[in-house]
Amino acid sequence: MKISQITFTRFLAAVAIVISHFNKDMFVYKTDYISNIFLKANVGVSYFFILSGFIMIVAYHKKDKIEYFGYYKNRFARIYPLYVVGLLLYLVTRFSNFNPGDSFLYLFGLQSWIPGKAMILNFPGWSISVEFLFYLIFPVLYNYFYSRKNKSIWVAGIVLWIVTQVFSHLYEASPSYKGPHTESHEFLYYFPLMHVSEFLVGNLAGLFFVNHPKQKNYDVPVILVFAAVMLSLIFVPLFYHNGLMAVLFIPLILLISWNNGLLTRILSLKPLEYLGEASYAIYITHIPILYILREILKWQNYKLNINSVFWIYMAVLIITSIFFYQFIEKPLRDYLKKINVR
Repeated sequence: MKISQITFTRFLAAVAIVISHFNKDMFVYKTDYISNIFLKANVGVSYFFILSGFIMIVAYHKKDKIEYFGYYKNRFARIYPLYVVGLLLYLVTRFSNFNPGDSFLYLFGLQSWIPGKAMILNFPGWSISVEFLFYLIFPVLYNYFYSRKNKSIWVAGIVLWIVTQVFSHLYEASPSYKGPHTESHEFLYYFPLMHVSEFLVGNLAGLFFVNHPKQKNYDVPVILVFAAVMLSLIFVPLFYHNGLMAVLFIPLILLISWNNGLLTRILSLKPLEYLGEASYAIYITHIPILYILREILKWQNYKLNINSVFWIYMAVLIITSIFFYQFIEKPLRDYLKKINVR
């Protein structure tokens, strides 16, 4: 089952994260309310985690059992080649940061397990380190719980999500939390076990979706829930990074997926869907592309204001990401999926 209209939302989340990592002197930070949204745009990673759990169920829900080797091979083919491209591009721009031990951690997606290591190299890769854990556990969850319609996983997933929210808020307010750029910060924000609940509730949302088909015009509810997401980021000072926004993201994902109104026809347009497919390349390469562009502009001695640099950056990033998707991600993914190991 393919849900075309949900794909473009990945592009929107990726661009929000890109903006949040760009210079804070640019125009979107000049208006208080808008700046609040982009200062918290790392919540887009939480959206990716929840959507990943949702899509996994939608993709595999008709199977009686997931065959482990084939699944792991396909997941590896889908995510790893561009992950390495992002890492190599970063090392080209910051070779002075090269360290064999750190590079080993990043190459094998282990950086998020060690507080203090998650942000050393191509730092958006921390979330891919977390995704590796999700991909590792999903066949076990599916074969022993989801395919057997074991209701205990619903209780476990919801309880784990609640415990994660309570712990995150208490830990952030405790003396143990030392603030940004500390190991305590990396533990709270990037440690993989802090994000498992997001993937699990995404799985549960996927189960609810495939068992309750409701094709209907949900344009207005989609707009209202999206507005609620924006207003929450603007006005509600809570810790959103570890999945609290699931209370809004899950209804948003479900409504968009069920919707057959005008919004779906727009979001399903092939160019928009294609941008959504290229969103992983945008996300995983946006930091090295930014560093490379800065060096080029500096080398050419261009005197541009920060807003002009941003628009040039976005154009370059989208073009290069389409190239990476079309000529690296897709061909390598298709090639690796065809490999049979006996």
